[in-house]
Amino acid sequence: MENPFKFGSIVENEFFTDRVKEVAYIRQFIESRNHLVLISPRRFGKSSVVLKAVKQAERQYINLNLQEVTSVADFAAKLLREVYRIHPMEKLRQWILRFRVIPTISTNQLTGAIEIGFQPTQDQRVLLEDVLALIENMHTEQDRLVVILDEFQEILEISPALDKQLRAIMQQQRHINYILLGSQESMMTDIFENVKSPFYHFGELMRLQKLPRAEFDEYLRTRFEPVFKNKAAELSRQVLDYTDCHPYYSQQLAFHMWQIGVLQPEEENVYEAAVQQIVLTHNLDYERIWMNFKRTSKWLLLRLAKGNSFQTGEYRTSTLYSSLKRLQQMGYVIYTDHYEIEDPFFCEWLRKM
Repeated sequence: MENPFKFGSIVENEFFTDRVKEVAYIRQFIESRNHLVLISPRRFGKSSVVLKAVKQAERQYINLNLQEVTSVADFAAKLLREVYRIHPMEKLRQWILRFRVIPTISTNQLTGAIEIGFQPTQDQRVLLEDVLALIENMHTEQDRLVVILDEFQEILEISPALDKQLRAIMQQQRHINYILLGSQESMMTDIFENVKSPFYHFGELMRLQKLPRAEFDEYLRTRFEPVFKNKAAELSRQVLDYTDCHPYYSQQLAFHMWQIGVLQPEEENVYEAAVQQIVLTHNLDYERIWMNFKRTSKWLLLRLAKGNSFQTGEYRTSTLYSSLKRLQQMGYVIYTDHYEIEDPFFCEWLRKM
C-alpha cells in the first residue's frame, strides 16, 4: 500500500491539497499579459501552486531557482539550458549564432544531461541580454512563455545592479509572463513596493497563506481512513493542531503517522510516536543549528517555543526586533498574524531544553 502523503518536493496530482482559488487566480494572470509576484514563507507550496496553474493553462514554461545561481554568467547559462528543455537545438542554433559570446554546449557522458556554459568575459551583462533576447524572439503573442524565477530576492546577492539590468530588459519584452516567487517577505516587499527599487510595482503582489483548515482536514481524513478507520478524524485534527495547517509539516507528520499505522499497528498513540520519531531523526541537525545562533537569537527562540513574553526588560525592543528580522531572513521564524517558529518539530526540540 503506497503512502498517500508527500513532502520535500513539488507536489502534484493526487498529492496536491486544495488551493483551488489560488490556482485559478494565478491562471488568470498567466492568461493575461501581466506579471505576478508571489510571496510566502518557505515550504508553503508556492512552486506547487504555480506549476499546477501553468499546466492547467497548458503553457510552455521555464523554471529557475535563483538560490542555485552563482553569477550573471551562470544565470544566463541556466536560463539557456531551460530554453533547450522546451526547444530543440536545431531551432535554437540560428539564434545562438547571433550571441556576442557563444556558449559551450556539451552532453554529460554519465547522466546524458545537456551542459551549457559561457567563457569568462569582462562584461557578463551581454550574456544575460542575449539569452533573454533569444527567449523573447522565439515566442509570439499567441504562444507567450511563462518564466518562473523562484527565490527572486537572491537577485540582490548575485551581482551589483543586476536588478536594474534585469528590469530594463524585462520591461521591453512582450512575449513573456514572469512569475517571481520569494520567501523573504521583507526583502521581496522592499524590491516590489519601495518606490526607489527598479522593480517597483512590476507585477501584481500576491501572498500565499496557510491552507484552509476545513479542506485540509478532509484531505487528511480521507487518506487516513484506509489504515486508521474510526480514528481518522481525530488523527487529522491532531496533525492540524500541531502544525497549524502548515502544508509541508502537515504532510510530513501525516506521512510518518501513516507509516507507523501500517508497520506498527500495535502502537496506541500514533500521533505522539510520529512527532518523537521526527524530532529524534533531526536531533543532530537541530543541535548544529542551535550552536550557530547568537545569544539573543537563542533567547528569542526559547521564548517563542515556550510561549513566553518578550517584554522582560532583559533586552531592548530594538535589539529584539533586529534579531527577529534576522531570524526571519534566515527562515527560522515566520510572521503571519504573529511570530512563530517555522519548523514545529524544531519548536518541540526547543521546548525540551
